[in-house]
Amino acid sequence: MPAVKAMKSEDAELRESVVREIEWEHQVTSKEINVAAHNHVVTLSGFAHGYPEKLAAERAAKRVYGVKDVVNQLEVKPGLILEDHELAREAGQALARSISVPDTRIEVTVKDGEIMLEGNVDWHFQRDAAEAAVSDLASVRSVLNRIVVSATAPGRDMRAKIEEALRRNACLDPRRITVVSHNGAVELRGTANSWAEKEEAAAVAWAAPGVTQVDNNIVVVA
Repeated sequence: MPAVKAMKSEDAELRESVVREIEWEHQVTSKEINVAAHNHVVTLSGFAHGYPEKLAAERAAKRVYGVKDVVNQLEVKPGLILEDHELAREAGQALARSISVPDTRIEVTVKDGEIMLEGNVDWHFQRDAAEAAVSDLASVRSVLNRIVVSATAPGRDMRAKIEEALRRNACLDPRRITVVSHNGAVELRGTANSWAEKEEAAAVAWAAPGVTQVDNNIVVVA
């Protein structure tokens, strides 16, 4: 029983920390967000005013020390509702305006406010930029990013270059991270103290020339 009580106490403290961090996040104004915590996994439910707010709430939860994963079940209730064809047109225009997005290689499909992006790009940052370009549009309920990173050829000494970049990064402890690479696919293993560290390691790996896939299997320990 003492162990069970201790776990419940940890869950309650973690939940309270996440609630306060979400309240601290200026992008989140919804008062209809519910937070639950169990075994260091946080679940968000309720409603957000827009897709950017849903993402901001998730980012806030992941910033909290002790959070190992976040299940984002927030539903989006946008203030402005556009027809799917109107949203598709606006999404295409948003992609065309972004200097980081090769928009002619990306196809947009919209159904019930969900935007699906398909196509291929040379770099992961272009994939992220495409998603960011459409995420902020009014009426968006969710974004499904199926864009594939298809580099022309795997970079030479990819593993060694990623390991070197990890050592340069002041936010990471490279001794706790193992890098495995094969034909452009990279797997990260090991442990991190926070979700932010885990995501930082993935960002480092994605920056290597020739990387087409990153499987981030780093475990957050608290």
